[in-house]
Amino acid sequence: MPELPEVETVARLVRPDLEGRRVRGAHVWWPRTVGESGEEAFARRVTGARIATVGRRAKYVVLALERGGRPAGELLVHLRMTGRLHVVPSTAEPAPYERARLDLEGRRALSFVDVRKFGRMTWVADVREALAELGPEPLGPEFTVAWLRRGLRERRRQLKPLLLDQTFLAGLGNIYVDEALHRARLHPLQSSERVAAPAAARLHAEIQATLREAIEREGSSFDTFYRTPEGQPGSYQHQFRVYGRQGQACKACGATVVKIVVGQRGTHLCRRCQRAPRRA
Repeated sequence: MPELPEVETVARLVRPDLEGRRVRGAHVWWPRTVGESGEEAFARRVTGARIATVGRRAKYVVLALERGGRPAGELLVHLRMTGRLHVVPSTAEPAPYERARLDLEGRRALSFVDVRKFGRMTWVADVREALAELGPEPLGPEFTVAWLRRGLRERRRQLKPLLLDQTFLAGLGNIYVDEALHRARLHPLQSSERVAAPAAARLHAEIQATLREAIEREGSSFDTFYRTPEGQPGSYQHQFRVYGRQGQACKACGATVVKIVVGQRGTHLCRRCQRAPRRA
């Protein structure tokens, strides 16, 4: 499933073609894509609206709409496992597995393609209310070393499940948690309240560094599904230190990378760089 760097890449690449354009109409070929309101209600809410901004919140692409200069809700796009966004000519024939399309002024269209049908493109009245349960953004101003130290002490959970919890910190997934923990030299089973202040500061820095480097490389294409809106794969997978590298040498120390299961998730680590806690 695309994580923060992949979704940020998608938002950045479609932004120039979408911002300022008015929605002329909507086509829905798989009703579940647009949520429980149904395709007619979805089309009514977006047709005639102008796309004011394109951004990201956690793992969602967020299209803010307006009418007459006033907010008119947002479109939340969750790519899930196989969703892709493309800006295409409005005259283009529907692509294989295309589930929804917004016709835009200027003879352009926003196409949502999703092989497995898990992705969603839904309208909400207020994105802050719709996503109120999410934690702060790891690249945002609220995510400070002090905030992380306090959150780790208060939660008293194993590190990896806590970092994957979107209500604690938004946008991280399996790949970037494994990578950040390795870079910070912390074991995924470490109890969060036992993370010392220097280690918490190190984890904060490595979470941000990992995400920024992945965004620079347009995310990670570790399978055939994730591609940028331009149809290109990301390249951060070539920088992986531990994720998907079980049985190979750790790039930091040369020991063998192993794969264990933490919270029902495959987890990659180096036992030499990431010493196991005594209680693990």
